Amino acid sequence: FQLPDTAYYIPNFITEQEEQYLFEKVYDAPKPKWVQLAHRRLQNWGGIPHSKGMIPEHLPPWLVDMTKKVSRLGVFGTHVPNHVLVNEYKPGEGIMPHEDGPLYYPVVTTVNLNSHAVLNFYRARKSENSEMHNGQQSAEESERTLIGSLLLQRRSLLITKDNLYTDYLHGIDSIECDTIGENVKNIDCCMGVVQGATLHRDNRVSLTIRVVSKVIGASIMKT
Repeated sequence: FQLPDTAYYIPNFITEQEEQYLFEKVYDAPKPKWVQLAHRRLQNWGGIPHSKGMIPEHLPPWLVDMTKKVSRLGVFGTHVPNHVLVNEYKPGEGIMPHEDGPLYYPVVTTVNLNSHAVLNFYRARKSENSEMHNGQQSAEESERTLIGSLLLQRRSLLITKDNLYTDYLHGIDSIECDTIGENVKNIDCCMGVVQGATLHRDNRVSLTIRVVSKVIGASIMKT
């Protein structure tokens, strides 16, 4: 199987200094900002996405700077990112295969901090057994087929859009180390990694920068 050509991987999108700064800012956030889930914890910045619309909140300056850096790539068209989801994954933690759903403009950008991840993509058959979790559609293991994976190294940026965003599930296995096999399709873009390597995970933080399409009391900002 091959991944659709609507995934874009940029190694070393940020510098080591930027990575350290962002990592520290994440952990400087007030404790109530964290939401603990079963296999990860997260922070919502910009508001809480909802099917009826998101009540917008201002992003802090450290995230505004990063959203501007990503926006300069032109991936959001004329839209300005208005939401950042911060996820923390400890070794052994992951997220079940899911799709992000219709609440967002169909482009997702993710900045990776402090450790790597292997992001798996699946083709799913929709059925009555599919479930919704926090607005995300998931599928039973028997209903999905792995089509490929991407190694996301620290300081990299991943952009997914179009049919890879709308038609496929993505997830991260709940394991403490990753073996880089033939399923990893971007190995040629990853420095210092060869096929067959075993990579041990550290605490990883991801910044998922998106445009929430439906906002209460305001239109989506455009440049």
